Amino acid sequence: MTNHTPMMQQYLKVKSEYEDAFLFFRLGDFYELFFKDATEASQILEITLTSRDAASGNRIPMCGVPYHAAAGYIETLVHKGHKVAICEQTEDPRTAKGIVKREVVRVITPGTITEGKSIDTNMNHFIGAADIIDEANYALAYLDLSTGEGKVQYVEGDERTLIAEIETLGMKEVVVGESLHIALSDNMAKRNIVLSIESGAENLETTENVPQDVMEACSKLVSYVKRTQKTALEHIQPFKFIHKQAKLSIDANSMRNLELVQSIRNSTKEGSLYWLLDETVTAMGARKLKMWIHQPLADMIEIKKRQEAVTELIEEFFLKDELKTSLKEVYDLERLAGRISMGSAGGRDLAQLRNSLRRVPEIKNLLSNSNRPLLQEFAERIDTCSETRSVLETGITENPSITIKEGGVIKDGFDAKLDTYRDAAKNGKVWLAELEQQERVKTGIKNLKIGYNRVFGYYIEITKSNIHLADLERYERKQTLANAERYITPELKEKEDLILNAEAEGLELEYVLFTQIREEMKAHIRKIQQLASVLSELDVLLSFATVSENQNYVKPSFHKGKALEIKNGRHPVVEKMMDHALYVANSCKLTDEANMLLITGPNMSGKSTYMRQVALIVVMAQIGCYVPCESASLPVTDQIFTRIGAADDLASGQSTFMMEMMESQHAIANATEKSLLLFDEIGRGTSTYDGMSLAQAMMEHIHNEIGANTLFSTHYHELTNLDQELVRLENVHVAAMEQDGKVVFLHKVMKGAADKSYGIYVADLAGLPTPLLNRAKELLEQFESAKTAPIESNEPEQLAFFDLNSEQQVTVSKEETEVLTNLQDKDVLNMTPLSALQYVFELKEKLSSRKG
Repeated sequence: MTNHTPMMQQYLKVKSEYEDAFLFFRLGDFYELFFKDATEASQILEITLTSRDAASGNRIPMCGVPYHAAAGYIETLVHKGHKVAICEQTEDPRTAKGIVKREVVRVITPGTITEGKSIDTNMNHFIGAADIIDEANYALAYLDLSTGEGKVQYVEGDERTLIAEIETLGMKEVVVGESLHIALSDNMAKRNIVLSIESGAENLETTENVPQDVMEACSKLVSYVKRTQKTALEHIQPFKFIHKQAKLSIDANSMRNLELVQSIRNSTKEGSLYWLLDETVTAMGARKLKMWIHQPLADMIEIKKRQEAVTELIEEFFLKDELKTSLKEVYDLERLAGRISMGSAGGRDLAQLRNSLRRVPEIKNLLSNSNRPLLQEFAERIDTCSETRSVLETGITENPSITIKEGGVIKDGFDAKLDTYRDAAKNGKVWLAELEQQERVKTGIKNLKIGYNRVFGYYIEITKSNIHLADLERYERKQTLANAERYITPELKEKEDLILNAEAEGLELEYVLFTQIREEMKAHIRKIQQLASVLSELDVLLSFATVSENQNYVKPSFHKGKALEIKNGRHPVVEKMMDHALYVANSCKLTDEANMLLITGPNMSGKSTYMRQVALIVVMAQIGCYVPCESASLPVTDQIFTRIGAADDLASGQSTFMMEMMESQHAIANATEKSLLLFDEIGRGTSTYDGMSLAQAMMEHIHNEIGANTLFSTHYHELTNLDQELVRLENVHVAAMEQDGKVVFLHKVMKGAADKSYGIYVADLAGLPTPLLNRAKELLEQFESAKTAPIESNEPEQLAFFDLNSEQQVTVSKEETEVLTNLQDKDVLNMTPLSALQYVFELKEKLSSRKG
């Protein structure tokens, strides 16, 4: 410390308390960073790295950003997974004795950032906290700081299950204790999720619905948030416990495979179920829709209640449009309440709150007058917050300025003193002219005038020849000139202070009045949040009604059994992205006697689309929406597990096959008889026999041990014989036909197994060279012949088979037999075009070298 100046000693002391964050240290109009912070930040932010002298004579690395432009730089650092501690000057430099006092006023972290260009207001931005309950259970709490919405749940399983749930909710930061920090740090770092340790615990009010053993995670989370934000945060709501039995669980992998909230192709909203269903008109409605998709219902009563509300809205066509029109005028009440609580709300925020509350009575009246039971129930749940609106109507102007300290936020007439300041600032010259005229009348001095200079301020000037007419008891001499005297009166002195300081003091008073109104609004936060919850729910149901009506969806029915029947179902997203008239609908029927379908058919024929459409219809039905089909009778599904698509997990260093096996293990370990399993071409990542054996073993295990509704697609045609052994298994195939030497995909699911895979035809469609395709056909003929040909026992080194064209027996050498055996074991149907070409070339080289 002695090697540094007093200011740098102050910096180092503050920095020692925030070692894990970039410290933005306020110096005048800049935030400065020093030492390692400066070196690293200059590279990340691409700003100039400079240096300053230390007391020891050494140079200290430093860089800085202007305080008024700091938000963008802070957001960049946080977006890259860093924390930023904001250290402000907490006393006026003009009155400070010695070094200006400074302290950290807020720590911005990946989980607590609430404003910025990267923050999507249409989605929740959760920070989480995890706690170990026992060997097989975790508590996971999560909070959206911008809205105050908090939830907590059990996570059953191992660390991988916990991480999957954290990924599903899109968390960027998780608060843990030291033991979990050690266990999770490597995996979280690979996924760019920040782990933060918190030893404190906040005393939270408990409710009957929240188990005591999950409250530790909630307490730890709130303690961390309050410690970093350094404010009371009245808008944080009591945590809501999510019962596993009350929701349809969908893990992160299945969310991705089914493209529920973002497209696999480009990782954007477009092409997802969320994109399809999002006809919401408020940001809070869009967030609620996304959470409903994340956590569909598994309670039949609640599902049917949502369905009935959608039905009422569809049937009330004009009311639906009127409600949407009114809701469009409602701003994001949840985030406005959050800004009020955190003290960051400006004049425009309060004006938006007031303008939103103006629309609420008409929404309530529309619902009340609908004569529809559930819509009337919505009306009863709406509190118009009339008292809140009254305060805002009285105090806040129609169009406040952007920043609070610019003025123009408080209405005229709200405060008499402020009105006086404003009047003085606006009408000071008029008032002085009127005073001048009054004094001329009183004294009879026609050339009396009121002037101003910076030394003496305002004064009344009278020529010496007229001094005898002045009321010297009332006039106080200020300055003597050669031919005139300057005076001041108590009235002018009072007005002088008022006029000169009116603008500055008016702005200061206006800021005080605004903060008083904002503080008063904190008492109304709970009512605002409750109103937001009702209106956002209404917005989502209106969205369901709009989409269902526009896309010709139908209301599904539910039962307590396991049978699933969808008549002429359609993949909702694919249908929207193509011509509806061209879409081929497909039915799916699972019964108690046959609830496992083995699906065969060529690549590109639509097997994966068919499987996904069944899962999407289940999800849509259980969030309360109508579904794309002619009719649907469904069970209440508790979990959906998928293994669709092949991709390496680069973050974890896992191969495609390893990921396939891990995802399959997760599904098999956690599925129940009420679950829905989708397995697409299991085993294709390994050799043919290994893959086929694994696929059959999985099917047998699911059939005999779990009993879940299952859709299982495969290219292993040998597996189609399993319907003879597994009584609840049925074969179906996606039809295709040959026409003029080309394959035509019919995209129609039909009973029975496929007779051909058409792999070479698909390669033809992909544009592979004709010589390569012809060679592939030759090899395929040899492969199929070799599979059925008898082996000559007296020629152990030769393989005999029949030429398909001549029926003449052919013998091949031992070397050629090796090539054929290699070909037989190769899964050629699942090779990439490039690897197929390379493989054919290698085989040809081997044969050529033998002949040579």
